[in-house]
Amino acid sequence: QVRLVESGGGSVQAGGSLRLSCTASGDTFSSYCKAWFRQGPGKEREGVAGITPDGSTFYADSVKGRFTISQDNAKNTLYLQMNSLKPEDTAMFFCAAAPWCAHLSTYLLSNANYNYWGQGTQVTVSS
Repeated sequence: QVRLVESGGGSVQAGGSLRLSCTASGDTFSSYCKAWFRQGPGKEREGVAGITPDGSTFYADSVKGRFTISQDNAKNTLYLQMNSLKPEDTAMFFCAAAPWCAHLSTYLLSNANYNYWGQGTQVTVSS
């Protein structure tokens, strides 16, 4: 069992930055595949960025070059650094984890492949 708690959301103007954190407790988080998802108003949940236990990273095209996913296994924490934020990035952001993994973008960014989820943290970007 893994419990995930996100933090770091907030309100920011377009062009600004935020760093989200996801702290895990329970099982050996370092061996899990992890990802960030978001769900905007009236939209389906979509994968934003994923990272494998060996540190390989994958991004949705909409955030490539602006967002960076990273992990600190010693702290059992997953991060999402978000730069050059746009109003269309406004969403509830969720971290997710699973004890299985594949080095495929389509796999890592699919919410069907994760069984542990945080409660979410809101990100609002104003123009």
